[in-house]
Amino acid sequence: MSRSDFGPDFVWGTATAAYQIEGATDRDGRGASIWDTFCKQKGKIKTGEHADTACEFYDRYESDLHLHKALGFENFRFSISWSRVLPDGLSPLRGGRINEAGLAFYNQLIDHCLSLGITPWITLYHWDLPQALEDRGGWANREIVYWFADFADLCTRAFGHKVKHWIILNEPLASSVLGYFTGQHAPGRRSFRSLLPVIHHTALAQAEGGRMVRQNIPDAQIGTTFSCSPVEPFSSSKGDREAAARVDALLNRLYIEPALGLGYPTQELPFLADIPKKVAKPGDMERLVFNFDFIGLQHYFRAVVEQSYFMPYLWAREVSPLQRRVQTITEMGWEVYPESMYRIIQQFSQYDGVRNIYITESGAAFYDSVQQGIVNDSARLDYHQNYLQNVLRAKQEGLPVSGYFVWTFMDNFEWAEGYRPRFGLVYVDFRTQQRIVKASGRWFQELLIE
Repeated sequence: MSRSDFGPDFVWGTATAAYQIEGATDRDGRGASIWDTFCKQKGKIKTGEHADTACEFYDRYESDLHLHKALGFENFRFSISWSRVLPDGLSPLRGGRINEAGLAFYNQLIDHCLSLGITPWITLYHWDLPQALEDRGGWANREIVYWFADFADLCTRAFGHKVKHWIILNEPLASSVLGYFTGQHAPGRRSFRSLLPVIHHTALAQAEGGRMVRQNIPDAQIGTTFSCSPVEPFSSSKGDREAAARVDALLNRLYIEPALGLGYPTQELPFLADIPKKVAKPGDMERLVFNFDFIGLQHYFRAVVEQSYFMPYLWAREVSPLQRRVQTITEMGWEVYPESMYRIIQQFSQYDGVRNIYITESGAAFYDSVQQGIVNDSARLDYHQNYLQNVLRAKQEGLPVSGYFVWTFMDNFEWAEGYRPRFGLVYVDFRTQQRIVKASGRWFQELLIE
């Protein structure tokens, strides 16, 4: 394939997140986030590591962005650390304070992007809630809808004259379910009682954040992103087919449908009916709606599920790639199944309210080794080539997919997995902070610089 196959307006970029790359967690007035706290709790991070240093992007952003440009990528997705700009999580209107050093850092980062001809794409919330707000109840506290709107207001007033592409939330399903129900991610809560308020407040914040960006930047392109996977039943049995429908409602429909005015998928997941009955306030269901300019799909693998009586509410379980004897599995244990990219684009394109789609994340973690200064990551290279072929197939069939952001630019702190899984196009030696462009990065360079 060639770049021209995708058309002149197709967007090519990489995606990153503040907590995973910045480091400098205790410098220049930054407040603690829930991930700072979570990482210090024994057993929460598989490797026992933390992101206090990460990739030192806070200090190395200039050289890193030069490398990004040299690889041919003209769009850079990054997130704003909420606690770096509002250390207490709250705006001055609510008794908080603005950290001018934090705003200055992001202004410098944006200016450097623009000086290199790189278009900045800002994600407002990529999971790093200020710890001070978690101490007040976090996403289970309805006030967070207003706290988040204040944060969006601050960021758009500070950067909106220079940044026109805004993503409201990153994978709200992951931050709500993994953070507040299973406890696998920060803040590590395990509570079904708080899950429904967390889901609802997150969905409200998604819409309110969009409205705040639209109010302050009328010409902005505004989107939000969803982790998504096509869901297949393990067998043709009625039980497995119904289990797949329930998992699809959770994985793929939970946050997009309220935004589109379709409400929560209560038919497949009856427990969600308690949201409009017991959690929502009058007018909330209308407030969930926002007309996004684009939807970001973050896709890595398909899900194959079967009926199970051991998983309450879902009554389903995943049949793992190992159980299915899948040949190609990433270090995360995920199946490599390129056709699922085409299918998930097709699925989301069927919504009337989805006008434009970007793949805002896709990538693969494999074990990388440096041999004589070279990282030959052929499996990752194959992954991107094959998944991009399916993006191209969707585009050629007229589906509204307009860009591809690689997860990720460089190896980083992969949340509860620590530093071991490497997704980057650029290898990072976390001891010396040396950067080495991998074979996959060189392939993108050849593709993009024609």
